[in-house]
Amino acid sequence: MKILITGGAGFIGSHLCERLLAQGHDVSTIDDLNDFYPLAMKRGNLAAIGTALHFHEGDIRDEERVERIFAEEKPEAVIHLAARAGVRPSIDQALLYESVNVRGTMVLLEASRKNGVRKFLFASSSSIYGATRSIPFREDDWDTLPISPYAATKMAGEKVAYTYSHLYKLPVLCLRFFTVYGPRQRPDLAIRKFTEMIDAGRPIPLFGDGSSSRDYTYVNDTVQGILAALAYDRSAYDIFNLGNSTPIDLLGLVRLIEENLGKKAEIQWLPMQPGDVPITYADISKSKRLLGYDPQTPISEGIRKFVEWYRGQKL
Repeated sequence: MKILITGGAGFIGSHLCERLLAQGHDVSTIDDLNDFYPLAMKRGNLAAIGTALHFHEGDIRDEERVERIFAEEKPEAVIHLAARAGVRPSIDQALLYESVNVRGTMVLLEASRKNGVRKFLFASSSSIYGATRSIPFREDDWDTLPISPYAATKMAGEKVAYTYSHLYKLPVLCLRFFTVYGPRQRPDLAIRKFTEMIDAGRPIPLFGDGSSSRDYTYVNDTVQGILAALAYDRSAYDIFNLGNSTPIDLLGLVRLIEENLGKKAEIQWLPMQPGDVPITYADISKSKRLLGYDPQTPISEGIRKFVEWYRGQKL
């Protein structure tokens, strides 16, 4: 299959590119290699994928550039992972997040429509559920009120994708990721940031009272869910949670990292941040039933694997 992945130089994207290439697919990617985190990390991700990947540097908001790439690669499927990510940065750069995450998604949907793409997968986020009282989070819960610009742009992306599916019969699946972690994780995300800071003997910032919980999902499990969605062909439009369905509180996460590093954390307690939700918790019964999604990595094993990778990077 000819597959175009946006954001292939990123954390999840690089793992997905590797897996699809190993399965024999013809894989291309578009990535603007922006400076949200060090460019050397993204180039390292590309190096890990290897030369079989067709790499195109470009901005998904650039209609002409995107159209040229579609014309050259002729993708049968598009997996749209590229985005400006992160709740807190989105509060300071709301218009940038809207531009990339909404306009960029529309540019890709329009190119997909024009070029006869047969399937479009959109990387959404657990953030769209906001501070809902309905726990665990279900895809059919329509009373969702996102509380950050990032979350709002992801919800907008889902709605625009539905419009294109409805108008042009473009099969679209929206995949709501739940706090993905593992090797190559972005440096701004909690698990990697805490690991590096504890290892260096620096205090780690904990917001709130440590009781907030997240449904951490190991990257291999997320990739398995994406592949299952790619193979799913029984719906013109649908939404699936891809989580682990076992939240852990912030202090519990820190204790796991301490245990695997063999070092104690110095904690700096800070007030809860605007845009943060108290819990994320995926109901994955629909994904299990329809996709065969079956996450295999408990958080204790995932943290062990992550710390092993982290130590290997230091050698």
